[in-house]
Amino acid sequence: MPSILALDQGTTGSTALVIHQDGSVLGRGYREFTQYFPRPGWVEHDPEEIFRVSLEAIAEAVASAGERPAGLGITNQRETVVLWERRTLAPVAPAIVWQDRRTSARCRELRESGAEALLRARTGLVADPYFSATKLEWLLRDPEIGRRARRGELAAGTVESWLVARLTGGRLHVTDHTNASRTLLYGLRSRQWEPELLSLFGIPAEILPGIVRSSGVLGECEPAHIGWSLPIAGLAGDQQAALFGQGCCREGLAKNTYGTGAFLLIYRGDQIPEPREGVLTTAACGPSGEPAYALEGSVFVAGAAIQWLRDGLGLLQAASESEALARSVPDTGGVHFVPAFVGLGTPYWEPAARGTITGLTRGTTRAHLVRAALESIVFSSAELLTAMAGAEGLEVPALRVDGGAAANDWLMQEQADILGVPVERPDMVETTALGAAGLAGLALGVWRTSEEFLSGRRFDGFGPRIDPAERAGRLAGWRRAVEAALAWARAQPQSPGNAR
Repeated sequence: MPSILALDQGTTGSTALVIHQDGSVLGRGYREFTQYFPRPGWVEHDPEEIFRVSLEAIAEAVASAGERPAGLGITNQRETVVLWERRTLAPVAPAIVWQDRRTSARCRELRESGAEALLRARTGLVADPYFSATKLEWLLRDPEIGRRARRGELAAGTVESWLVARLTGGRLHVTDHTNASRTLLYGLRSRQWEPELLSLFGIPAEILPGIVRSSGVLGECEPAHIGWSLPIAGLAGDQQAALFGQGCCREGLAKNTYGTGAFLLIYRGDQIPEPREGVLTTAACGPSGEPAYALEGSVFVAGAAIQWLRDGLGLLQAASESEALARSVPDTGGVHFVPAFVGLGTPYWEPAARGTITGLTRGTTRAHLVRAALESIVFSSAELLTAMAGAEGLEVPALRVDGGAAANDWLMQEQADILGVPVERPDMVETTALGAAGLAGLALGVWRTSEEFLSGRRFDGFGPRIDPAERAGRLAGWRRAVEAALAWARAQPQSPGNAR
């Protein structure tokens, strides 16, 4: 029986899985890579290192599986921008990561000029440094880079475009609809690059990739990279891949992925939802991988808060210790942690916000801080669902969850309590990679339908256990802490570091 190789190229590492036709994982590989923070608010990656560690993860997964998969599906950290030479495939600058805030002043200028209304109407997004266009605009302001781009010497794209270009020796320069929809350059209605938006950001159309379906055979990897010629048959941004991998292909079905950040999507089918205050509209994958639409809310820092407690403060030896520490105290002792290290996303969209801890006393311990960090994931995710479902008048029957932190039973029970709706966790929480495998497998005939692909999934359920009054009181405390973070951000002069 055939299998599919899935590459999940994430913000801090690359995971490769070999997934059997029956849904089981035959082989697994993982490699972390370096995070660069050259200035406050700047986040960069080395594109060459991303490619290298991705190949290493693939080699490990294939070796442990002991068989050759039938094809490759790729999913990736979205919005991160790579710029490279067409002839040599050498990067001309570090990749600017989705978390990067260097274009905050430019986004403020777009809002103040009234351009955000155009962006909302065409793209479903807001003027925020999170998205790709201002990052690429920033790179092209270098006179030499700009000249080379206009001469057609350079190619640009998000990370899946970069990986496909490298894997095919430069023969393919493509992106799919889900990744294109995160750039501020793609029209949700036209399903193509919008000339008016390219002009707004000064981006030559010639440097952008062609837009393709998320499920379909695109080309083949060069044998030198993987060991044999392997069809590339699936592409999707990580959150849309997770939505597909969770089986959320019916209107109103929702998932939340707990990774570096937390990203909640509600599937809306083939009708584009009207733009709502603070909520994003994005491209998604329909049941056969065809273009569809979803609502999205974004928390920029979720699991990264636990990583910071471990690596930045030394309060944890391993992230896995966080659950036991949270359970060791009955509550946070009045502490709230708003981990706005790179600004606040949905529904606030305040790039100037920064991490804030309130309610500290002499009785505060590391257990209280760890519990507050985990609770921040719960509270901010609850805000996403409230903003998104409320804007559309939707009844969400349950929230499906995935990502590394979804393995934490205490966290999932807290999430159900604060949401007031059941939380459903699949037997395989790596649904981002699973979604990429499904999209590729449908194109190659490994699975005939998405229902067949998902037929073996099983879920654990967590139901709400607290009363509405307690839920409301806890959420009110969180919102008070967020207001403190917003007040600090809006009272301060804008941070330098937006200049080149």
